[in-house]
Amino acid sequence: MTLPKRLFALAGSAALLTLAACAGGQDSGAPGAAGPVTVAATDTTCEVSTATANAGNVTFEVTNKGTKVTEFYLYAEGDRIMGEVENIAPGLTRKLTVEVAEAGTYQTACKPGMAGDGIRGAFTVTGGATKQADANTELAAATSGYASYVATQTAALQTETQKFADAVKSGNVADAKARYATTRVYYERIEPVAEKFGDLDPAIDVREADLEEGQQFTGFHRLEKDLWANGLQADSAQVADKLVADVNDLVGKTKTIELSPLDLANGAKELLDEVATGKITGEEETFSHTDLWDFQANVDGSKGAVQALRPVLQARDPQLVSTIDGQFANVQKLLDATRAGDGFKYYTELSQDQVKEFASAVDALSEPLSKVAEVVAK
Repeated sequence: MTLPKRLFALAGSAALLTLAACAGGQDSGAPGAAGPVTVAATDTTCEVSTATANAGNVTFEVTNKGTKVTEFYLYAEGDRIMGEVENIAPGLTRKLTVEVAEAGTYQTACKPGMAGDGIRGAFTVTGGATKQADANTELAAATSGYASYVATQTAALQTETQKFADAVKSGNVADAKARYATTRVYYERIEPVAEKFGDLDPAIDVREADLEEGQQFTGFHRLEKDLWANGLQADSAQVADKLVADVNDLVGKTKTIELSPLDLANGAKELLDEVATGKITGEEETFSHTDLWDFQANVDGSKGAVQALRPVLQARDPQLVSTIDGQFANVQKLLDATRAGDGFKYYTELSQDQVKEFASAVDALSEPLSKVAEVVAK
């Protein structure tokens, strides 16, 4: 999710964050540009080397020179997220390549501490560029195929969220608990798409530890706390109704969103970052400990994006495809070893050695996934 993730201390996590931070991107920020747009982020500033770029693929190279973990975003009108790169630890540099085919005024934002609206600045894109999907039939097929995948996942999310909410509202705690993790998988698979719509992601998926001052605790994790920790509350039914309304809103918006091939590439990496920052630590599902269901869903969603891009990736860098496939298989093998019945073990049942194995496997997968955007942008 896009809201702040708590820093954590866990064996192997420093290496995990370091390797996951090596995101790919093309060398030039836009047609005719000498190089990427560099961003120096500190705890109080966000210095962007230029406030303009030509339309096309724009690459930002973000270096965290502060003391807090930070994020970087490019926003379009209405705070629609064009691209983002999260969890940039102090001293690290990450790249973000975004397709911006239309001229206009956008906004850059650094978010020290991964909180709030960020330190923003105007960013102007001039001229115009042919969209990648319009110029390349294989990329067009990739975005079309992935749109179908998103439609399938959001339709299931809509149906299952209603059933989950009905169980909460009827006071059937056992049924609601049984539906919780299996409902969330549909959201976790397409979360990078959900994150593009302003406040919808935090409304649906905010964790209590990530709440900002004055922010209402809503969505799946509020109901998770009610079901596993505090018992159903007087307003649990209203929270369930709001969750249904927010999911319905999300489903409607995903039907009209136009994704670029780079959205798919960046999304595949973002989903592995989700694993690295929440699932590996066990912090995503604080009360239910159903993190492994989310873990599997993030892996599934990342695979879905890569699969849509596979013909292009195979033609341009077959060795990268082979490496990614092998690392996906390694992660899946570890996940399969934690299965219990139709689901998984609770995260609290894993040994520290198992957690370290997962961290290492995610490291190994994250590195080649960080190169997908660079290949797609060629």
